[in-house]
Amino acid sequence: MRAFVKPAPLPPSAPAPLAGTSPRAGNDASPSGPAGLVRRARARRIIAVGGGKGGIGKSMVSANLGVALAQAGQKVLLVDADLGGANLHTCLGVGPPESTLSDFLRRGKANLEEVMVSTGVPGLSLIAGAQDSLDAANLKYAQKQKLLRTLLSQTTADYLILDLGAGTSFNTLDFFLIADHGLLVVLPEPTSVENAYRFVKAAFFRKLQQTEARYGIQDMVEGALSTREGGLRTLHDIVAQVRRKAPSDAERLERELAAFHVRLVVNQARTDADEKVGAAMVSAWKKFFGIDMDDLGALRHDDEAWRAVRKRKPVLLERPDSPVSQGLQRIAARILTLDGISPESAIP
Repeated sequence: MRAFVKPAPLPPSAPAPLAGTSPRAGNDASPSGPAGLVRRARARRIIAVGGGKGGIGKSMVSANLGVALAQAGQKVLLVDADLGGANLHTCLGVGPPESTLSDFLRRGKANLEEVMVSTGVPGLSLIAGAQDSLDAANLKYAQKQKLLRTLLSQTTADYLILDLGAGTSFNTLDFFLIADHGLLVVLPEPTSVENAYRFVKAAFFRKLQQTEARYGIQDMVEGALSTREGGLRTLHDIVAQVRRKAPSDAERLERELAAFHVRLVVNQARTDADEKVGAAMVSAWKKFFGIDMDDLGALRHDDEAWRAVRKRKPVLLERPDSPVSQGLQRIAARILTLDGISPESAIP
């Protein structure tokens, strides 16, 4: 089996690896999420792959990241959470599944295991997205809570990867916010970069809305969401206002909001300048919004990627030595490193 490409050094803003953990270790501390969700045993790590617009390669990244982590000895569950345009099974060469998320949400399936299907890749399972309902993308609140609770309670996987729909609907943002690693895919194009910033800002303020009741900052959140001149705009603005009211609350709020951490993946980079787009976005976001963001790396534009998609196969399986496959392996290796797992030792 082909070894991972050695990952580049982690950015200074990356969180420290989890010392003393093993690849199969459980994790009971789920990140904060929508009200009503409680801490419970869960998948070791949750990865959500999102983006500000469609057609940027989210499903390609999700599918191949799942393959890469499975090849590294991790047990991986891919979930097609693009509720309005599910196609992750096609990227994996899996035929239209007989059971999907619709069966779990609307037809009384007791657990997600009942709708899992094999991908043919050892260690990699799939839950296909809803395909048979016009309102599949518009989950009711109770349905969303049920799905979020169930995803957070999965203990059968080392990694749970959520392939999200495009845009900034509350459903999409709430799935993104339960993740340990929120991956944001962006193309090195002005429109994609603009939409990516819009996505991150929407996700941050959604996170803020989820914490407002605990800190009594409803008025501040309303002000932050306002477009009027002088409204709150950065993490530091919000914390400073809370500190004037309750210093102890400000410290807790700052720690909680600082945990909001987005990791960029630049897709279809054609030039050296394209590969630097991620670093430029990280710097700009920190400067203007006061929050850390990580650049996980760039995937070179590679005809092998679209050829693999046309063949309905992951490029990592079709052409493992291609530039895009090497980039995907580096990103998987960086995620393993962030989680305290040596990529080299994880390969069977």
